[in-house]
Amino acid sequence: MPGFELFGDAERKEVNDVLENGILMRYGFEGIRNGHWKSKELEAQLQQTFKTNHAQLVSSGTAAVTIALASAGVGAGDEVIMPTFTFVASFEAIMALGAIPILVDIDDTLTLDPVAVEKAITPKTKAVMVVQMCGSMGDMDALQSICKAYNVLLIEDACQAIGGTYKGKPLGSIGDLGCFSFDFVKTITCGEGGAVITNNETYYLNADHYSDHGHDHIGNDRGAETHPFLGFNYRISELHAAVGLAQIKRLPEFLNLQNKNYTILRDALATIPDVTFRTVPEGGEESYAFLNFFLPTLEIAQNVSKSFKENGIDGCFHYYDNNWHYIRKWDHLKDLKSLFPLASEIKTGLEYLKTKEFPQSDHYIGRNISCLIKLSWTEEDIKARASKMVSIVTSIL
Repeated sequence: MPGFELFGDAERKEVNDVLENGILMRYGFEGIRNGHWKSKELEAQLQQTFKTNHAQLVSSGTAAVTIALASAGVGAGDEVIMPTFTFVASFEAIMALGAIPILVDIDDTLTLDPVAVEKAITPKTKAVMVVQMCGSMGDMDALQSICKAYNVLLIEDACQAIGGTYKGKPLGSIGDLGCFSFDFVKTITCGEGGAVITNNETYYLNADHYSDHGHDHIGNDRGAETHPFLGFNYRISELHAAVGLAQIKRLPEFLNLQNKNYTILRDALATIPDVTFRTVPEGGEESYAFLNFFLPTLEIAQNVSKSFKENGIDGCFHYYDNNWHYIRKWDHLKDLKSLFPLASEIKTGLEYLKTKEFPQSDHYIGRNISCLIKLSWTEEDIKARASKMVSIVTSIL
């Protein structure tokens, strides 16, 4: 998945350009930056690439989710529906705003189950956050219909699926707001960084101000800018944006490599009768960042995962026993282990997690193996890997 595998002259040129110019901050210093605006250039590229009216660069994918929610008015006591399978940043962002994460089951897309989403909606629901995990997507038509029917926001966390599409629309551009991560292990990277995209001008202006201490960014005198509302510091630097600017221009190259390597692996595993693959909704195309397949039982999946590791097949994850990505291991959330006192709304709102079980999610995650797709593999590498994986799975089945 990571674009860092193919760092080259393009990335070095953009970074050196910033260092030679000497202005590392994305705002201000107009008089001495000599027209160098890497962040603005990258935002323009994001708008073009993802067919959206507005893009706001920020410091991380976690910041992007936080800002997207805040920009649309999500706050204290509001409920945000999210999946059991995601990254811990999803609930962190919600709780940072005083809102309550409502976890619901996934389906065989490995993303939100629309039936579970609709059952979880209450008068306090402010948003549904679909997380396009491991390169693919949820049933976006169904999720959009539910959100429209109940007048709630649809937030897309497309941090792991940049470059995927649904019925011709780039993932991230379909909901009210979309979020990307450009950390070190994303398809395109800034080292650290993220972005919020939207077609809603109000949400964009809110994101622009909120991510920079509430600055309105009007005029050329930063010290004279007003603060229409409170904000925080979620800025990206020009150095980080420079890396991302080079990388986004290479996104088609990266996606083609992912698709090629993914297809070789998938075709090999498809020869095994008991192996099935995640469902991609009709009209959807994955980013091919991960290959996700199901095995018949939890025990078989655990044994395959163990054998992959023992035989040098790296980058394949069994998320059922993963500390970062699945509800089973999120004891710090279930037990509310916080450095500081949490708001009473959050304490009360999360009591359900002490007894809540997610058998449907367990059914899918327990049998799933998720293998990241590297860009730097040679065709010889990928074919040898595929052969070894097939041999291991077959021997355990």
